[in-house]
Amino acid sequence: MITLRRGTDRYDDRRGKQEVWLTFHALASTAASPESFGGLTQLAEIRLPPGSTTRNRPQRNAELITYVLDGTLACEDSLGHTGLMQAGEFRRMTVGPDVSSSETNLSRVNWTHLFKIGLGSAVRLPPAQEQKRFSVAQRRDGLCLVASATARAGSIGIREDGLVYSALLRPGQHVVHDLREGRRAWLHVVSGEVTLRELVLTPGDGAGVSAERSASFTAIVESEVLLVDLA
Repeated sequence: MITLRRGTDRYDDRRGKQEVWLTFHALASTAASPESFGGLTQLAEIRLPPGSTTRNRPQRNAELITYVLDGTLACEDSLGHTGLMQAGEFRRMTVGPDVSSSETNLSRVNWTHLFKIGLGSAVRLPPAQEQKRFSVAQRRDGLCLVASATARAGSIGIREDGLVYSALLRPGQHVVHDLREGRRAWLHVVSGEVTLRELVLTPGDGAGVSAERSASFTAIVESEVLLVDLA
């Protein structure tokens, strides 16, 4: 079964300085737009203008993975942890009702473009964070594992039953991601254009694959995608 969510159907908030599009998030929940896809409780695309800050207020327990597509971010949380993120880097942070965090675009002239993936947890997890860079070469021509529960293949370690992948695909490249029984996947198009069965997905579009043996898609042009494999 395929669940389609067009980029134009996402909840968007461009009233302030920043631009935010929410595929999944409690704020985006409506009858026609559920707030989650299995354990995927947040998928946000954010563009921050020079010098601006985005804040993650205390929320449900979750593993929050931030990916910087373009620009530079200074990260800080209410526990005193700080860090710096550059384009191509992924950062995992465990959040909960008593932990808040923020990211600031350090540039005075350029916007920063980032994505946030939230994997919900049924239990309260101790605060933790980890950050890694995954090069263009690592992510080129196939799915590169950037986060997993076992930290395998050099990925960031998370404590939820999920796998997060990033891929940079050439025109015509076909990808098949096998799904074990009882698992599902969400595919999000960051840039370019890909086909999933008869669907053509463009930037901002996403599709969930459930009760299938695999998630199979093809890049029509140079494309970048994120894929989350969930129980």
